[in-house]
Amino acid sequence: MTPLRLLWNEADTGYDFGPGHPMDPVRLELTMALVRAFGLDRLPGVTVATAPAAGDSTLGLVHEPEYVAAVRRAGRTGEPDQARGIGTEDNPAFPAMHEASALIAGQSVAGAEAAWGGGRAVNFAGGLHHAMPGSASGFCVYNDAALAIARLLELGAERVAYVDVDVHHGDGVQAAFYDDPRVLTVSLHEHPRTLFPQTGWPEETGGPGAEGTAVNLALPAGTGDAGWLRAFHAVVPQLLEAFQPQVLVSQHGADTHLEDPLAHLAVTLDAQRAVAVSMAELADAHAQGRWLALGGGGYAVADVVPRAWTHLVAVAAGQPIDPLTPTPEEWRAEVLRRTRQRAPERMTDGADGTWKDFDGGYDPANRLDQAVLATRRAVFPHHGLVV
Repeated sequence: MTPLRLLWNEADTGYDFGPGHPMDPVRLELTMALVRAFGLDRLPGVTVATAPAAGDSTLGLVHEPEYVAAVRRAGRTGEPDQARGIGTEDNPAFPAMHEASALIAGQSVAGAEAAWGGGRAVNFAGGLHHAMPGSASGFCVYNDAALAIARLLELGAERVAYVDVDVHHGDGVQAAFYDDPRVLTVSLHEHPRTLFPQTGWPEETGGPGAEGTAVNLALPAGTGDAGWLRAFHAVVPQLLEAFQPQVLVSQHGADTHLEDPLAHLAVTLDAQRAVAVSMAELADAHAQGRWLALGGGGYAVADVVPRAWTHLVAVAAGQPIDPLTPTPEEWRAEVLRRTRQRAPERMTDGADGTWKDFDGGYDPANRLDQAVLATRRAVFPHHGLVV
């Protein structure tokens, strides 16, 4: 069994933009509580570990020194720097902002090192994919996903695949490697016409010398399980087979869910679990089993996020949880105590997770199929694939 390193530190919850902000750190606490309630942290081959916060030299693999200094300053003084995205409505300054952000980044970097060593790693506190080299964006201060990839390149990786299934475009990771042919970035997200950050068009395919290594599948608002899974399987497996990455990094934002308050897709927990299973299979098939899985967005903090990422941990550990399994009673009590909400009683939304293969028939009048075809036309020829 492939060993799994689960990165966790109680101090991860210090990444806290304050009361009323959608990114409530209780989602992390309730996820780890559910992982523990199922005993996933005690499975053979699973190690729960923390890691040092990313230092300045590591942060400098992606971020500008002046920006890191501004984050430090904001965490000490509360001083906004709106030119660098700090002190905005999305990214208010908070105490120890640098320390909390650097800790999460350091854990993703350690996860990358573990994956490169031949294992699997999960950091569900990570996946902060919007942060840019010189600015915070979209609830993200340091781009741990990009830093993890940069560390893999530093270790000698020649081909790294990044697959992002958050409802929002993985713009910060794409920007970091847009001109680098060693990194394939694939993002499935709600169409930029209807959702932040208004990027991720199929025509964004990579810079000079890296054409075809940025892949964007912009899904129509309202896309549900069948369309989401159809789109994923119409693009991701083919590209990974062609690219043959040495390691896979994936981002599993849970905000594609139909109950998420900040977006407009209609995906269920069951489809999210199915994609986690597919990521594990793709890592085994095309990346020698090397896999780093990250969290990301997700703002239904009690109903959705903990179950989605507990499924992710279970899949990565090689012990998937049957969707019909009841949620543990002690966890439900914890949810009620922390949020005053009734917790879901099973690890499923009751969906069947079925989809029809795109190559089995294309409907030219279907907006989802139009989106898939636009992406395939934009990038498949660069990889020698038939559209």
